[in-house]
Amino acid sequence: MWSRFLHTKIYFYTLMALFLLASCKSKKAVADGKVNTGITARKIIENHYKNQLSFNTLSGRLKIDYSDGYTNQGFNVSLRMKKDEAIWISAPLGVLKAYITPDRVQFYNKLEGEYFEGDFSYLSDLLGTDLDFKKVQNLLIGNAVLDLREQKFSTSILDGKYGLKPKEQNELYKILFFLEPKNFKIANQEISQPWNKRFLSMQYSYQRVNDQVLPNKVTIQALTEDGQNNIDLDYKNVELNRNLNFPFRIPKGYKEIVLK
Repeated sequence: MWSRFLHTKIYFYTLMALFLLASCKSKKAVADGKVNTGITARKIIENHYKNQLSFNTLSGRLKIDYSDGYTNQGFNVSLRMKKDEAIWISAPLGVLKAYITPDRVQFYNKLEGEYFEGDFSYLSDLLGTDLDFKKVQNLLIGNAVLDLREQKFSTSILDGKYGLKPKEQNELYKILFFLEPKNFKIANQEISQPWNKRFLSMQYSYQRVNDQVLPNKVTIQALTEDGQNNIDLDYKNVELNRNLNFPFRIPKGYKEIVLK
């Protein structure tokens, strides 16, 4: 029973982790990496959205390391993505395959003969914050998970990065952002819900490939009442705007995974 539960949990974390990677073409660089001590919060936010990335399709490989304090797992998977529409992942030999769209999460596991179909609610519970397809996409292209233009922020500078903190924090959750001065991508973002003991932190490093800025490594720390989960993502061999297909069909006879 415990082994089956552990395998299911790991598969979901693998799936969740894969949600969180996408990359796209950089429109332009708007800074030279030096901190401007006189910059306003409004200008920081404006530059962040000027540097939003755009792409049609993406493919590449992803190395995932996961730990929950009891077990450590490593995965190498293939990733295909169509912006705003689909994320497809496959482990070697198709042992684990997943297909994610804005309204559905599906995956199957050949080793266990099981499959899952559902929404983002379970993944939201795992990461300790409410997620949907757009938020997940923003999280790992180095964009703010929430729309920074919808509230007012105070600014700070820490370790050579611009900090943004809401002048009035939301009663239900608290947020904090740090942005890189070179490209105004997110260096770190935190979302906490103290009332139900949830905390999500994501830290980023970036690489530039053929005038494109994309995540190089993403470190995720998620705290919930059930414990702490750490996920490291290493993104490699990305190619953009290839013609891709997304083959996925749940095999007949597999048992549905029902999560409570």
